[in-house]
Amino acid sequence: MEFVRIIDMFKEDFIYLMKYIVGKLHSLLTRTAKKCYYKMRQEHGRHDWSWLKSEIITKWANNSWRLRMENAFQSAIFNSDKDRPLTWFLKQKDRLSALQPDMSDSMINIKMLRKCGKELIMLSGSDV
Repeated sequence: MEFVRIIDMFKEDFIYLMKYIVGKLHSLLTRTAKKCYYKMRQEHGRHDWSWLKSEIITKWANNSWRLRMENAFQSAIFNSDKDRPLTWFLKQKDRLSALQPDMSDSMINIKMLRKCGKELIMLSGSDV
């Protein structure tokens, strides 16, 4: 939900008009979120940011969504035969950031190292 805060900041700091907010949504949203936004726009037409924000929060910031994100993070195990390291890492980082937007980078790194196994932890020199 970080993009909601970014849009609010743009709106507040730069007094963004709706057309600029919509333009930012096109560049900030990806994959499923972008498809859902386009579908919502097609079904409901143009609305102001407060309405869009409310719909986005209703769709993604609920207990069911949080549970899916937590389960996805917990069950994700890196497989060197199947996963590209950077892609896998960034996906897990995005999940953690979505669940806890105020989590520091160092805490994210610690949680990620814990998922990677003892060999990598020893190589990193961390006491995780």
